[in-house]
Amino acid sequence: MTDDAPYAAEARERWGDTDAYRESERRTASYSRVDWAVMRAELEAVEQRLAWLMTSGLPADGEMAREAAEQHRRHISRWFYDCSPEMHRLLAEMYVTDPGFTEHYDRRAPGLAQYVHDAIVATG
Repeated sequence: MTDDAPYAAEARERWGDTDAYRESERRTASYSRVDWAVMRAELEAVEQRLAWLMTSGLPADGEMAREAAEQHRRHISRWFYDCSPEMHRLLAEMYVTDPGFTEHYDRRAPGLAQYVHDAIVATG
């Protein structure tokens, strides 16, 4: 079980009728505490990398940021649901339009949500 319970009801309400949500539920139902810890460590590394790239002044549409954005997409596909490039771009929009997602990224580094969005969009 994950400690993200406060978000579970919102996620179910917003996306419960989607294939991606059902796939994520199916996959995560069998995750152990170790699985969750590994997933979070991998996500932390991806987000730290993106924040470092941004604060180092590297462009969101540059090769390193695009590679980090692709790593982010692969992380979602590995742990939750098949995240196509099109789905990833939809998520990118949510990162800058949904205050909860924007806060998540900008808490790490102000402006990071926009940078992640731009890097994802730049992957094509």
